[in-house]
Amino acid sequence: MGILRNGPDSHSRVVREDGGADPLLWLIPLLLSGVGVIMVSSSSSPISMARFGSPQALGVKQAVWLLIGMGSMLVAYSIPIETWRKRSGLFWLAAVGFCFLPLLPVTGVSAGGARRWVNLGLVTVQSADILFFAFTLHAGRKLYESRERENPAGVFMKICILAAISVIPLLLQPDMGSTILVFILAMGLYVPLYGWAFPLVCGGGLLALGFPYIFTHGYRLRRLKAFIDPWEEPLGSGFQAIQGLVAFSNGGIWGMGLGQGLQKLKYLPASHTDFILAAIGEELGLAGTLSVLALFGFWFYRLFFHFRRLEGTFEACLIWGLCLNVFFQLAINVGGVTKLIPLTGMPLPFLSYGGSSLVMMWVRVGLLLRLSRCRRPA
Repeated sequence: MGILRNGPDSHSRVVREDGGADPLLWLIPLLLSGVGVIMVSSSSSPISMARFGSPQALGVKQAVWLLIGMGSMLVAYSIPIETWRKRSGLFWLAAVGFCFLPLLPVTGVSAGGARRWVNLGLVTVQSADILFFAFTLHAGRKLYESRERENPAGVFMKICILAAISVIPLLLQPDMGSTILVFILAMGLYVPLYGWAFPLVCGGGLLALGFPYIFTHGYRLRRLKAFIDPWEEPLGSGFQAIQGLVAFSNGGIWGMGLGQGLQKLKYLPASHTDFILAAIGEELGLAGTLSVLALFGFWFYRLFFHFRRLEGTFEACLIWGLCLNVFFQLAINVGGVTKLIPLTGMPLPFLSYGGSSLVMMWVRVGLLLRLSRCRRPA
């Protein structure tokens, strides 16, 4: 991919924010989020009834978070790109600091053997959701501004140090899925400007060094065994993976019908969060599952179109990074639910139940809308 050779100080002469925003960049996420609200309402109805006395309670909460997310989109859209660029370092430092809050006894919330959530009183927020966005913003800026002054090896070392600092609180929580995603984002941001050589070598080395780490914690080893052969412990570590496959099998081509799924009746854990794609597969069938993935595919196509149109600019680097933010979370979730990779507890973008994830996704949409307005000078 080509690089437009303009120094950082010439940024203002590279693009102008005087075009119209691409409406598909928010219409497609709105459609996906609408499907998410419907499926959260359906798949969480037994849990909602037991906890809140209403089968639609969690669905209503998800709809409220969607409205908050769309408001956040408008706020993000109203901020000029240059402001995002100049304040990226401050935002990144604040996000890293925020990721330490789950470790404190007053603000931290523990679940499943990890402390990944921050109690803000009225709401509980997963800190990594904010870090992904802030890291992409600041790393994209550093990569773009370093491309003239340093060689590829020096830039690669800089981005690795930035990622290493970012994951310190994630390792302490511990949150290995988010830690891996930060490093994947760092490598993905590096590729369009400098190529594949260093990321491939670094990725292979980290994989070789990190594999023995799996055996130092029992739950990671159980997760790996469940991926290799979930039927070895069908009522233990392999239960969730098996029930997800059963949900897809129940759905067939056209599904059992909206609200008619059986796995949500305490057979499939997290059917409204990490495994919502399996719930879609059961109730809407293969047709519904492929339709959701097709919407994501067309949205990524539109982002790639804008990336190529602005290629070589900071704006293009930011579009690429934000696209990777969503793509990798989608790939990790779909891969885990369909048993192509081990489960990591990554939500499905725009669809899974969860306020902080949904709001931050819509913040990305707002910034992408602003980026789609950018035009090169004639």
